[in-house]
Amino acid sequence: MTTDGSPAPAGGGTATGTPVLALDIGGTKLAVGVVTPDGAVHGLRVRPTRREEGPDAVIARLFALGHEAVAEAGLGPVGAVGIACGGPLDARTGVLQSPPHLPGWDDIPIGPLATAAFGVPFALENDATAAAVAEHRYGAGRGLDSLVYLTVSTGVGGGVVLDGRLHRGAAGNGGELGHITVRRGGRACSCGRRGCIEAYASGSSIAARAAEALADPVPGEAPSSLAGLPAVTAADVSAAAAAGDALAARVWAETVDLLGSAVSDLVNVLEPELVVLGGGVTRSGGMLLDPVRAIVAREAMPPAARAATVRLAALGDVVCVVGAGAIALDVLPAGAAPAPPAPPAPGPAGTTPAPTHPPHDHAPTETARV
Repeated sequence: MTTDGSPAPAGGGTATGTPVLALDIGGTKLAVGVVTPDGAVHGLRVRPTRREEGPDAVIARLFALGHEAVAEAGLGPVGAVGIACGGPLDARTGVLQSPPHLPGWDDIPIGPLATAAFGVPFALENDATAAAVAEHRYGAGRGLDSLVYLTVSTGVGGGVVLDGRLHRGAAGNGGELGHITVRRGGRACSCGRRGCIEAYASGSSIAARAAEALADPVPGEAPSSLAGLPAVTAADVSAAAAAGDALAARVWAETVDLLGSAVSDLVNVLEPELVVLGGGVTRSGGMLLDPVRAIVAREAMPPAARAATVRLAALGDVVCVVGAGAIALDVLPAGAAPAPPAPPAPGPAGTTPAPTHPPHDHAPTETARV
């Protein structure tokens, strides 16, 4: 970011300057690290969320991990703390508003609590939106003006960068891409609606649909290798499908078909240069990426399909940590930030990237989950 507090151009930074603390609150894991202005993560800590213990215990453990990360990083005091968490949330006040993946987290003032714990300003952002910032600034989208980021993890979320700026929406929760309807009246979603892509492509849904298929086998189908597992995961389903397991292949085919349909709709509506797929389910690699690419090429409008590249996230499992760090860097006090970095090389169309998103209008303000 620049010395006046506005965001740095997408595509990098410098290792010098004030580090920030990044906290990623997921439904299955907590990830914490110290992020420097070049996007590097130091002192990374990853632990199970254990959300059944309730917000007080989880937050205490989260903040303890934060202090451990700062000590391990050895970079001195941090200048801000960034928090990435699934929404809905109020980024301005720093309040989590009953996110579905964290039952009981009703109106939790996580931002003010973090400021009290670490003595620095906070920034709060939807985890998938923060990941979109990270991929645009430091990862797969460096040098591009438009990007759609879709995280396929415990849930499904996303973020959108258009004309070089993050799209937040009128209420600040824009980019809820996981709640695009792909099957009207279909499976129940955690949001309370039916037929969302999250209800079919998320890691939890893949596992649930595999368990349902095991309980209601197709007559004449060979026994599934998944039947002997104590608890089926999305990773088990993708591996079994790759090995030729018929039941797993059916579940996986429905997953990628509906995900490809959702991505095609996004490509038609937004016509981005790049669609980035991240999150734990994407560890399946070509098993997910190849059919989604093929569906987009076949089903999206030809000009949009030709303009858009679909690829996996470059930042891997730390994308939400880097994203939390990126939004924290944007709220550092004037003078705390490093000198502006040199812009990256022009993108494929010869364009120079613009800032990822405008600074938060408040002073003290999801990846890889399966």
